[in-house]
Amino acid sequence: MSRIQEINKVLRGLQSGTPELEAAAVISEDGLLIASALPEHIDEGRVAGMSAVLLSLGTRAAIELGRGEPEQVLIKGTQGYVCMTQVTGGALLLVLTTESAKLGLIFLEVKRASQALAKLL
Repeated sequence: MSRIQEINKVLRGLQSGTPELEAAAVISEDGLLIASALPEHIDEGRVAGMSAVLLSLGTRAAIELGRGEPEQVLIKGTQGYVCMTQVTGGALLLVLTTESAKLGLIFLEVKRASQALAKLL
């Protein structure tokens, strides 16, 4: 099995084990999509680019406010959450959830998936 197939397997497992999780993707720090489990109506390029920008802004804000290196960026919208978590120095895991998602469970599953992905990247 190729590395990309193994990464996709982790993403599919994350989605199937967490019903409130609607989409997941692994994105490089510079905004390139590595692997994804995104619905067809979501533009992968747009998601990857926006994620890189959000990570950059989150990093700058955390450092300038004396919070250190960011581990996670969380956005709450009216229709759900966007959660980005650092996987390695060069990649992040992005997940989209429903508005009814239980964040504690999402954070736990994202942490587990991030650890599995870190071994593959």
